[in-house]
Amino acid sequence: MKSMSHSFLRQFDRQPMLITGLATLLLTAGLFSSPATIAHPAPTHALPPGSAAGFSQAALLRTGTTPPTPAECRTLRGIDCYSPEAMRHIYNITPLIDDGYTGKGQTIVVIDSYGSPTIEQDLKTFDASFGLPDPPCFQVIAPLGTVPFDDSIADMDSWALEATIDVEWSHAIAPDANIVLLTSPVDETQGIQGLPEFLKLEQYALENHLGNIISQSWGTAENTLLTPADHHIFNDYDTFYKRAAAKHVTVLGVPGDFGPANPNLNGKFYTTPTVQFPGSSPYVTTVGGTVLKTDSDFNYVSETVWDAPPTVYATGGGISQHYKEPNYQSNSLPDKTRDLLNGHRGVPDVAYNASAITSILLYFSFRGASKAGFYNVGGTSEGAPQWAGIVAIANQYADHPLGFLNPSLYKIGKSHLHKKSFHDVTVGTNTINGVTGYNATTGWDLSTGWGTPNVDGLVKALNDLD
Repeated sequence: MKSMSHSFLRQFDRQPMLITGLATLLLTAGLFSSPATIAHPAPTHALPPGSAAGFSQAALLRTGTTPPTPAECRTLRGIDCYSPEAMRHIYNITPLIDDGYTGKGQTIVVIDSYGSPTIEQDLKTFDASFGLPDPPCFQVIAPLGTVPFDDSIADMDSWALEATIDVEWSHAIAPDANIVLLTSPVDETQGIQGLPEFLKLEQYALENHLGNIISQSWGTAENTLLTPADHHIFNDYDTFYKRAAAKHVTVLGVPGDFGPANPNLNGKFYTTPTVQFPGSSPYVTTVGGTVLKTDSDFNYVSETVWDAPPTVYATGGGISQHYKEPNYQSNSLPDKTRDLLNGHRGVPDVAYNASAITSILLYFSFRGASKAGFYNVGGTSEGAPQWAGIVAIANQYADHPLGFLNPSLYKIGKSHLHKKSFHDVTVGTNTINGVTGYNATTGWDLSTGWGTPNVDGLVKALNDLD
């Protein structure tokens, strides 16, 4: 799958855009658009100071409200583009949906900077195009205030993309769950910038009982917070995460899209392995990325670690330099793996598809009517919201919120239930950008955790442990 990713990315003239403060969105340019809608490629730029995640590519797959078909994706460009129905089938969510476990009675809280000015209408269009019901309740709340949206500002465009992924795909997996999008008027970038505001949003969600699932697809290199002036952010967030766990709230995060490298405050990549915070927190369930392989009917075949050479993109994953090894890892992982961790927290915990060549579809219109339509997307950003939908289904199945998941996930991972609950990813590495990463192995590893979910089996195993 590496060579496919390489050749696929080389097919297109790419138009990079700076993303700050969120996992990278890899959007494939120019598929199925008329010539008038294809953007001319801009020069490639280096990461500027303060950048937190890198570049995004975005161009229409198709204008209007009819998504491209799987046959069009495969025939015209040699990629897979997945609808909600396809993703549910691939990861074995459909049996639960068919039995009425649709996230009913649950609420997913999404945290992003800025949000999207068209998200409510875009979600309605997305739902109508794929035959989904509207969520029972969808709210956009900005308790810290808002700033005017300007799509010519690359960061605002990127955050609008992130909000669209988070909302549409948490809903796609759990169609009867409520969704609350909490937005910050401050741009989260590398280092402490924007993190205090995000923490205030999460505290607001907890204090106002908005929901029992929090999805956060953003972060910064742990190393940017290790200075004495910024070190308190670890404690501030962990205090909150402990409170959230005590109130049975699940928090999901991502490891980032730069393998073990990650950019520093000056936009330069670290030359030794790093991990992203808050995904590195022991109180967060962190979702790594894979390249998915299915047959022509979207039946699951296999997965490998997500990377996209020769670009800098690959799933994050590695060993925390700040956090000690939590009990759920020390009690569950084999001695050889624990020797590698050397007493520190390892991420990710689990994984999900993240490749732009095996990509989900999303609809948005915030770039204007002429560019409104369907896009395909990749990156670890898509994993956290879809896992949020899975947790909503699992909560409904259990008839109560499961809360902090990691102890249960690791118990399942080391038990006979692992094969029924996870697809074990054993091929690939997240080595990228000159920094040696980590190979996938049998069982838990530092690029894909325990693997990707076989959701029907996982939900039932979580219930059995409960």
